[in-house]
Amino acid sequence: MDSRRKQEDHILEAAQRCAPNGARSTTNRREWFKRAAGSCAGLAIGSLIDLQAVRASTQDLKLERVNEFTTSCNFCSCGCGMVASVRDGKLISMEGDYDHIVNRGSLCVKGISMFATHASPNRLAKPRYRASGSDHWEEISWETAIDKIAQKIRKVRDETWIATEKLGDRDVPVNRTDSIAFMGGAQNTNEECYLFQKAARLLGIAFVEHQARL
Repeated sequence: MDSRRKQEDHILEAAQRCAPNGARSTTNRREWFKRAAGSCAGLAIGSLIDLQAVRASTQDLKLERVNEFTTSCNFCSCGCGMVASVRDGKLISMEGDYDHIVNRGSLCVKGISMFATHASPNRLAKPRYRASGSDHWEEISWETAIDKIAQKIRKVRDETWIATEKLGDRDVPVNRTDSIAFMGGAQNTNEECYLFQKAARLLGIAFVEHQARL
């Protein structure tokens, strides 16, 4: 016990000799060991904590509050997958979907330009209508646009409806119109295409085409 005390006194004297400007430290043996123990504990904890990760968790990250949605490119019939990043209801980026079986994350020049097309100030965000004989376009609501389209389809369908056709010496029911065609897009899903086909057939539309084939 005496030898241990002597060692402690020796360490304390050495620490006092290292004091700046030859000043004598007023730290007693108990306080010195408390500080030494605290320093050792701090070093041990520091080795277990990633300080950079802690700082990063307290900062506003680039992908904070971002939701990702998968979609497909609408330019052609390849069906390349894309990932859309949305923050607060606003599209902030689009990139290829690395998990998609078609493109594996790669995009052609048209697919890469999709975000620029979406964010372009020249992109129309509301429907416009130019009345017959008018020299300008006017913005209308989506509800008004849908009503106008529905009324036009009904009018054309009723005026051009073909109930029967002659086949030899008898009339055969066909129930169709040849004045309306339906065109789908590459961004439509299989489920949407099924509904589009149903709607087109119910309206008697025989011409159903896809924009990538034109």
